[in-house]
Amino acid sequence: RVWYITGTSSGLGRTLLEEVLANGERAVGTCRNTSAITDLATKYPDQLLVQSVDVTNAQQIKDSFAAALARWNRVDVVVNNAGYALFGEIESITEEEAKHNFEVQFWGVVRVMKEAVRIFREVNPPGEGGRIFNVSTIGGYRANPTLSYYSASKFALEGFTQSFLQEMSPEWNIKGCVVQPGGFASEWRFSSAKITTPHPAYTNDNNACHMFRTVVRANIPYIGNLKKMGKTIVKLADLSANGTELPLRVQLGSDSSFLVGQQAKNTLRDLEAWKEFSKETDEDGMD
Repeated sequence: RVWYITGTSSGLGRTLLEEVLANGERAVGTCRNTSAITDLATKYPDQLLVQSVDVTNAQQIKDSFAAALARWNRVDVVVNNAGYALFGEIESITEEEAKHNFEVQFWGVVRVMKEAVRIFREVNPPGEGGRIFNVSTIGGYRANPTLSYYSASKFALEGFTQSFLQEMSPEWNIKGCVVQPGGFASEWRFSSAKITTPHPAYTNDNNACHMFRTVVRANIPYIGNLKKMGKTIVKLADLSANGTELPLRVQLGSDSSFLVGQQAKNTLRDLEAWKEFSKETDEDGMD
């Protein structure tokens, strides 16, 4: 197989890239800072194609896929991993900062997916299709304070992915899912994050934003193992290739499963509690 992975300079992207290459598969590793993976290019010269890609640049995305086709004439698995955390109260984040977060984490994924679908359907051998895995987060299902725009971009991504999968004709054999990692040790909350100056109205010790900032920035251990997450994404691709129907969302980590499950239970609880109220808008006689 040929993998196409975005955001491979560090964190989950790099770990997944290492796993794919160690398994003897081929990969296109994309990132803005390509010097971060030159060691892998040296170690796996025949398996790795390094491409400088900013996912906000549509032409760079097209060019990187073209380079993959020129070298291997196919792409089989796409993993949209590029992204960064945007921390701050709604009032402390500018519209420009919020829009850029969406450009990377929503529109960047859309650009990659459109190009991937064309290749899966029109370049790969008929019926072989391909697989797309969109890396979301717990925050794409359960939002938290100070991560409003970040979560909104992931909510958008998950909704888009759901529509996308429904639009794919079965004969194309194009499938995939949303991956919702829990917490794991990476630069997500440190050097790769954009963190705004706290808005003065939210700095009281009992304010949810202040408390969440403190917890997230604390150097506390996370339950997730980055290397295991890389292996699990490869396993998902293997399962799907062998005929297993994947769900729309797959949680990675017991913390992710717990928090997503908790949110789902809360939604069902509220649905039941307000069911009769909801019926008040029905036309008479439509029971």
